[in-house]
Amino acid sequence: MCRLIEAYGWRLARVKGIHFVYSKPGERKIISVPVHGQQDLKPGLASKIARDAGVESKAQ
Repeated sequence: MCRLIEAYGWRLARVKGIHFVYSKPGERKIISVPVHGQQDLKPGLASKIARDAGVESKAQ
């Protein structure tokens, strides 16, 4: 997920515990991505983060 949102222009602003916090120039919001080693994000959380980051969904 981190690589995906970085490809859409989001940059790592800081790391707080297990959360990677991203910001984007021109955007007021921030995105927090929990990183638990190699574990995948649950589908609902992954889709919410992608939607907040403005990542287009290819499967429709």
